[in-house]
Amino acid sequence: MKLPRLTPLLIVPFLLWGAGANAEKADRDKTMNVESDALRYDDAKKVSVFSGRVVLTKGTILIRGAVLTVRQDPDGAQHGVVSAEPGKLAFFRQKREGVDEFVEGEGETIEYDGRAETVRLLKQAQLRRYRGATLSDEMTGALIVYNNATDVFTVDGSAARGSPGAAGGRVRAMLTPKARTDESPPAGPAPTLKSTPALGGDPK
Repeated sequence: MKLPRLTPLLIVPFLLWGAGANAEKADRDKTMNVESDALRYDDAKKVSVFSGRVVLTKGTILIRGAVLTVRQDPDGAQHGVVSAEPGKLAFFRQKREGVDEFVEGEGETIEYDGRAETVRLLKQAQLRRYRGATLSDEMTGALIVYNNATDVFTVDGSAARGSPGAAGGRVRAMLTPKARTDESPPAGPAPTLKSTPALGGDPK
């Protein structure tokens, strides 16, 4: 099924996905753990380069790719850039706080900014939201930026011209409405109309 084509830039607040549910706020204070086949660390620059089947976890955050570069600023905030193997996409996933929902995305490159609490998905970018195990919403574009702090994401399709799978540099989206809980019960059958005597006298 083809997704509807929207404007080149789409800005959507996650509040449309359910009030009161945010990205897992505790993730920013969790320890970053990384597994890989190799590691090169530069102590002077505080930069670590992991390569080969990289898996990063930080609380409920999960990022996978081929090469990951992590740096830490003087205030201790962590920043990571992960790139995929040729012909593949890097992967990102995070739980939403207080609900059984996950946000996940893919791109040739994924940038994680621990200070700004943002995730940038670049080139062939995809972002999906799952309610439990059910796919609810899906976005594709050239660049997707997900803000963990505000639960707002932007999708930009303008840079997608000429990219595989891009439709004229346009954003494509599938949005599933959330089931309402305040709907009134179905109306019963219409009342039956009955004839009445003529006013002021007996029926004729």
